[in-house]
Amino acid sequence: MSAQPIVHIEFSANDPAAASKFYADAFGWKIQTDPQFDYHMFQTDGGPGGGFVPVDAPTDGGTMQYKPGDVLVYIGSDDIDAALRKIESLGGTVVVPKTEIPQTGWFGVFRDPTGNRVGLFTSMTSPG
Repeated sequence: MSAQPIVHIEFSANDPAAASKFYADAFGWKIQTDPQFDYHMFQTDGGPGGGFVPVDAPTDGGTMQYKPGDVLVYIGSDDIDAALRKIESLGGTVVVPKTEIPQTGWFGVFRDPTGNRVGLFTSMTSPG
């Protein structure tokens, strides 16, 4: 099994463009926007990058919505389906099954036994 580091972080925001500007100005984070998804992304020096998602916007057809104050951490995974099966066997719950992000990779989301929502991510450029 390979290392499974935190690879992406999403902050909920009423106005993702304004939030990305705030963090760029406050911390010098590099910002770019994916026009296909209107997704504002940040990259930090020496840490994982992430993005700003609209509050109350469904991210996967409606089963998962962000609320004010939500932060979603994504852990790298070589096999999301196997990880979700293991998570369920340990008392976690699948919130979003493995789902493709076109031209990017795949993600899944689970709740741990204490209720924390956590994501899994596999890049299309990752082996496996």
